[in-house]
Amino acid sequence: MAHVAQIKIPATYIRGGTSKGVFFRLQDLPPAAQVPGEARDKLLLRVIGSPDPYGKQIDGMGGATSSTSKTVILSKSGRDGHDVDYLFGQVSIDKPFVDWSGNCGNLSAAVGSFAIASGLVDRERVPQNGTATVRIWQANIGKTIIAHVPITNGEVQETGDFELDGVTFPAAEVQLEFMDPAAEEEGAGGSMFPTGNLVDDLDVPGVGVLKATMINAGIPTIFINAEAIGFTGTELQEDINSRAETLVMFETIRAYGALRMGLIKSIDEAAKRQHTPKVAFVAPPASYVASSGKKVEAAEIDLLVRALSMGKLHHAMMGTAAVAIGTAAAIPGTLVNLAAGGGERTAVRFGHPSGTLRVGAEAAKVNGEWSVTKAIMSRSARVLMEGWVRVPGDAF
Repeated sequence: MAHVAQIKIPATYIRGGTSKGVFFRLQDLPPAAQVPGEARDKLLLRVIGSPDPYGKQIDGMGGATSSTSKTVILSKSGRDGHDVDYLFGQVSIDKPFVDWSGNCGNLSAAVGSFAIASGLVDRERVPQNGTATVRIWQANIGKTIIAHVPITNGEVQETGDFELDGVTFPAAEVQLEFMDPAAEEEGAGGSMFPTGNLVDDLDVPGVGVLKATMINAGIPTIFINAEAIGFTGTELQEDINSRAETLVMFETIRAYGALRMGLIKSIDEAAKRQHTPKVAFVAPPASYVASSGKKVEAAEIDLLVRALSMGKLHHAMMGTAAVAIGTAAAIPGTLVNLAAGGGERTAVRFGHPSGTLRVGAEAAKVNGEWSVTKAIMSRSARVLMEGWVRVPGDAF
């Protein structure tokens, strides 16, 4: 019996922030996958090794977690004032779909570096030494991200002494600016607070009525108080992910929050939209031991935040959720702001399972509506491998 040979596609495997993903230039994809649709999704699923009923992604590039089941497609931008278009695909581990509904803030840190190294940024925009400013159009959500990429001898500098909790080794710092981060989600009316309220009563069957801040900034996120669901905010992954009934509870909260935010029209749709919205729980500062064994003191942080991604507690913090945290913290009266002590603030340092992270945001109330001009945080990125990824020729 004859079998179709494998094909090889130019690709780069990169760590960005606390995530890893397979990066492609649009022009390098097979023609059928250069446009959105079934062929592209099937190709990316096969690259990552999904769907995998074993949940391991052994036959692909994925790492069996939401943080490592990611793909990125970049192309030179034709949009004024932008260098590159960035499209992110969150690949389901055990189900046959790719979620295109949101951005990955962590991998955003690698977009500028990859764009420069792969010739998608005009060389005159890259200094011999210093910092290259890469203007990124985030195509999933229609927003601008500015990446400040360190350059040494005309090449992207990846090594350095910047330490990021959740990442084992230091690297070069990449500062990101998420411009006008309030997400313009379909059904949400382009409002930062789609319900019109800073805090809502969210009625969740089987759970009860929860106070919730539902915000579209960076990525649509539902914030609830840790205490209201029996947690302290100091939990680590195993405290949540080992409890099936707890994960079901969070997914129910997520689904009903998505419905209340106008992101879905029926509860059934939530299963097809796993990447967004996120659900997170917050608490006032408390000391705890991070997953690395590092002691985080209450005095070092403004609040505690734990967030779930693709149905599991994240090992650190999603970059886009950090934008939502920083934005909500800057607006007096949200649950995030209240957990941080209330009042006006332009930055917060929060504790997550792997350590701490600082994020800043500039918020203002204009004509009765809150707006945020930008959110700022630092990440790092490093190329792990480059060459070709192989897939069976009939995979898509």
